[in-house]
Amino acid sequence: MLEASVPYGADQTLFVVIDRRDKGTEIRVERSDLEATIGDLVAGCFNDPIRVISFNTLEHWTKDISTEIAGEIRARCDIDGIRLPDYLSDFVESHI
Repeated sequence: MLEASVPYGADQTLFVVIDRRDKGTEIRVERSDLEATIGDLVAGCFNDPIRVISFNTLEHWTKDISTEIAGEIRARCDIDGIRLPDYLSDFVESHI
């Protein structure tokens, strides 16, 4: 179950990156900004990202946006003419 530390009734969309530390351990890292989330992924701030989930605190919805994020990362690398970083290759390949 995902937990958010936002005031009751606050209308926010949050982004959670599920990252694997090692074979048996997963952590969830919460972000409130999509651009910062993508930037942190590209910058290598995560060990082994598995999935990205978005959820809205007021509307009570959740969505797995891993495919959209993987596509955005691939597109940004293509536009910038850079190779997809090795630490993101498993994430991008498993969601495209």
